[in-house]
Amino acid sequence: MPTIDETLINRLSTTPYYQQLSDVLEQRIAVGDIGAGSRLPSENDLCTEFNLSRATVRQALRLLETRGCATRVNGRGVYAIVPEGNHGWLIQGVQGFLENAMGHQNRAVSTQVLSSGKAELPPFACAALNIPAHTDGYCLERLRCLDGKPALYSINYSPPFLVSTIEGAGRVLSGEASFSELLVDAGYSLAGANRTIRAIAASQTVSLHLRIPEGSPVLHIRSVSWSQDGQRFDIYDTWVSSDVIPLEVNVSSVQLGAR
Repeated sequence: MPTIDETLINRLSTTPYYQQLSDVLEQRIAVGDIGAGSRLPSENDLCTEFNLSRATVRQALRLLETRGCATRVNGRGVYAIVPEGNHGWLIQGVQGFLENAMGHQNRAVSTQVLSSGKAELPPFACAALNIPAHTDGYCLERLRCLDGKPALYSINYSPPFLVSTIEGAGRVLSGEASFSELLVDAGYSLAGANRTIRAIAASQTVSLHLRIPEGSPVLHIRSVSWSQDGQRFDIYDTWVSSDVIPLEVNVSSVQLGAR
């Protein structure tokens, strides 16, 4: 029977427990303690071994999948895989753009919430969410740093039906927990998204947050996400200082059916 090993989880650290657990499991896979193709311990076993809640364990396993270190087989569990050497911000995964950034070499990622609260959504967000202009929603403004250096500045725009959910998510609003995981737990799993990428000159606001000269080249990503039933539930604008960390786009072929 597994024994409780709390020594691997630093209870005093500002790093979220789920991220610490994901790091531990990734290390076990990397050194061969959990072999490629082997089934990871069950959620119950991990809860017992690390004295963590089931919700935290599930979040850790999802992050491990995002990092490319594990894959879930329905009805059978989560299995270890050996990840390829990713080095950039992975932008096409089902996890949020920011969460994907925390894998592999990008572990020293910190989050600072610059502002949050209920506010009138900008016209483009209302149009993308298919809601009337001047509708109040929720705006979440954040800065992500890599090894203490600003790398990514973002604003999420959420529709009215998510306001109460976000307002009650204290750990998300303090930068300690994942916004994308909050949406999943609220029943809004990502079925698809449109992400537009442009190279632009940094505005005064963007340059201030990323600590770069105004007019410096940055990448701007605008994303519109929708659920399985087609409901649009998240819009974000992100400005990336790609000299700090590059973007990574994986390409694969997909066999399409006859039209």
